[in-house]
Amino acid sequence: MHLSGDDFVLWRFGLLKLNVTIVMTWLLMLLLAGGSALITRRLSSGIIISRWQSMLEIIVTMARRQIEEIGLQGPEKYLPYIATLFLFIASANLCTVIPGFVPPTGSLSTTTALALSVFVAVPLFGIAQSGLKSYMKSYAEPTFIMLPFNIISEFTRTMALAVRLFGNMMSGVMIIGILLTISPLVFPVIMNILGLLTGMVQAYIFSILATVYIAAATRARNESAG
Repeated sequence: MHLSGDDFVLWRFGLLKLNVTIVMTWLLMLLLAGGSALITRRLSSGIIISRWQSMLEIIVTMARRQIEEIGLQGPEKYLPYIATLFLFIASANLCTVIPGFVPPTGSLSTTTALALSVFVAVPLFGIAQSGLKSYMKSYAEPTFIMLPFNIISEFTRTMALAVRLFGNMMSGVMIIGILLTISPLVFPVIMNILGLLTGMVQAYIFSILATVYIAAATRARNESAG
């Protein structure tokens, strides 16, 4: 049973190879970019706006409020990154209803890349908030003995993010694949619907965890600077 797009290599040249995961990732990014351009091309700054723009503004306002409630001041600085994470993971799951689409989040390479983006974004936001010196100093607080443990925690939580998302997304694919071989069509359909719901939850959890890590970094560095 092939569960990951990494197993399907479409083109290979020496060490370079093009598999289904890469193709689906780029198709998904093009879909998101095109959808974003289409949705925002007729936005109005006047008093009278369309129902579509009104709904879009409500969603953005709710997302900003959610980020602010977690502890990030000035949520507009973090909204593009966090919302992009959520939209990519959620869209990858929703597109599974399209025949032939293999979700890139079902590959450990994709979930690792997403986790690494959080690994890089957390210190970048922390440094931008309080400066490099203050950020690096916080790793040795409250005592220098904590330095190796704080560094190790940065790597372990990155691994946990990647494995958690991969495991939850892959488990749904595996269950559906097993049910297709041993049960009538109705059960896989029900599991597919539940899988869509699970995928949305996982997208929310991943983006919230990224927000929490960024909030912890910026808050800790602000306290250290103060």
